[in-house]
Amino acid sequence: MGIEAAAGRVQRPGAAAAPAVAAQKRGRGRDLKPLAGLGPYLRRHWQDAALAGVFLILSTAATLGVTSAARALADLGFASHSAGAIARYFLILGGVLALLALATAGRFYFIGKLGERVVADIRIALYANVMTLDQAYFLKVRTGEVLSRMTTDLTIVENMVGASVSVALRNLLTVAGALTVLIIVNPAFTGFVALLAGLILAPLFKVGRRVRRLSVRAQQRFAEAVGYAGETLDALDTVQAFGREAAAAGRFKTAVETAFGVSLARLRARAAMTALVMLLVAGGVGLVLWRASLAAFVDHTMTAGALLQFVFLSVLAAGAVGSLGETWGDVQKTAGAMERIGELLAARPTIASPPRPVPLPAPARGEIAFDTVVFAYPGRQGLPALNGFDLSVRPGERVALVGASGAGKSTVFRLLLRFYDPRNGAVRIDGVDLRDADPAEVRARTALVAQNAPLFSGSALENLAFGAEGASRGALAAAARTAQAAAFLTALPQGLDTPLGERAKTLSGGERQRLAIARALVKDAPILLLDEATSALDAENERLVQQALREAMAGRTTLVIAHRLATVLEADRIVVMDAGRVVETGTHAELSGRGGLYARLARLQFGLRVA
Repeated sequence: MGIEAAAGRVQRPGAAAAPAVAAQKRGRGRDLKPLAGLGPYLRRHWQDAALAGVFLILSTAATLGVTSAARALADLGFASHSAGAIARYFLILGGVLALLALATAGRFYFIGKLGERVVADIRIALYANVMTLDQAYFLKVRTGEVLSRMTTDLTIVENMVGASVSVALRNLLTVAGALTVLIIVNPAFTGFVALLAGLILAPLFKVGRRVRRLSVRAQQRFAEAVGYAGETLDALDTVQAFGREAAAAGRFKTAVETAFGVSLARLRARAAMTALVMLLVAGGVGLVLWRASLAAFVDHTMTAGALLQFVFLSVLAAGAVGSLGETWGDVQKTAGAMERIGELLAARPTIASPPRPVPLPAPARGEIAFDTVVFAYPGRQGLPALNGFDLSVRPGERVALVGASGAGKSTVFRLLLRFYDPRNGAVRIDGVDLRDADPAEVRARTALVAQNAPLFSGSALENLAFGAEGASRGALAAAARTAQAAAFLTALPQGLDTPLGERAKTLSGGERQRLAIARALVKDAPILLLDEATSALDAENERLVQQALREAMAGRTTLVIAHRLATVLEADRIVVMDAGRVVETGTHAELSGRGGLYARLARLQFGLRVA
């Protein structure tokens, strides 16, 4: 069993439970506190935020200034019956409109720039934090859900920071400014307008809470659909091999339809809120116009210009309040997205460097020790993968781990790489307990070649360079030759620079495995971990790679998980595992003659006659 499969046995129970728990927690939140998570990113780019604020204030002031210019044109221009006066006030109105255009353009640019920059920073921070999370986290959360947060949720945040927040602030300033000017124009009517604004805003905030809850649910359902799509696309060959395309498409359709249903409920709530606001705004504006018309044309307590300005200001204030109904829904939706993003940013690995890590000795010796180790995967605490496991490996020794599937062989590798820490006992490299060491330093001492080792899109050279940043082209080519990969790599159309496609699927299984072995050789680590490293090779390729591995293992401590006879025979020592314990140890000849578990495995797996 490969090292990746060790976690796969326990993945689904945790993965199913975690989203439900998270959804319950999110469902209880009704405020906008998650939006505070944007604060540090906005402060980081305070210059752009300040310029956006300046242009926002200028554009709002210019908008209100248009009403004053229109009033002056009516009362001082038209009433004067002078062509010069009319031309002068038209020029003033034109100047205010020009200022409005320039200020609006500046606001649009700096708000958009700020939104793009903030989202880029969050996306970088998200990915960097995800890269630090340990294996246990991904037993609970699917990678597709993580990708949904990094794409869909961040798009929602970008839309708000780069657009909706500008509209919302502009509307708030417009309402405040319009009410202020209205007080100056006609204090008596302003109280009436303010009362109407309060009646409009009250249902806006009440319905907004429901919109936010529905937004969070819709985003969660969509993330679950994306997570399932990622799983099936990742294993498309398996889906097709079992003829399950229609079933997978049906299950994805069900997930998408569920997300659509929740989104539709959110849209209905927003539509109802918009209709309510528009009705209230229309009614309020009608009442204001009726009362102002009486004041201007019946009571003669207001000039025609003042009436014109009052109407403009009332329409501006009402329109701004109505637009708040639209933007408030976006704000609520963004709060839900930021809550999910905040959860991912706040996630911390359980496997981390201690405050004062103990440095591993230099130069490295490559000594390995497992002292009465007990370990169980999360969610399977009652079924330990290692149970009282003891193993000592001398520097430079080649040890083969043998046992039936589920014996704990791959778990040994995962603890050595410090993907997990043992529940009891200790794992040591060169005498240092790995819990006291920095995981990055521990992993720098090891090179892994896993069964069906994953490769990446890009060229062969880029895949080789993944083993050691900064390695020269000559060193990379030399590693390829050592791993018996140079012949097929140089035969590619562009040699080492040939793009290999997603996960290097243009190569055969044996070619991919040899490239993975070359990548491990590039790392030049003192400890080499081989997890069924030759399982994908035919007899000829295995012979070539075995020669490469002999050279690679020289001077290195090597742990091998293998069922292939050639690798087991060349080990200095064979450790036989069963139920997470060491049950036998010795050479091939010694173990074959004892008639124990190894002898039975040899007879079943290798077809050997046991003496």
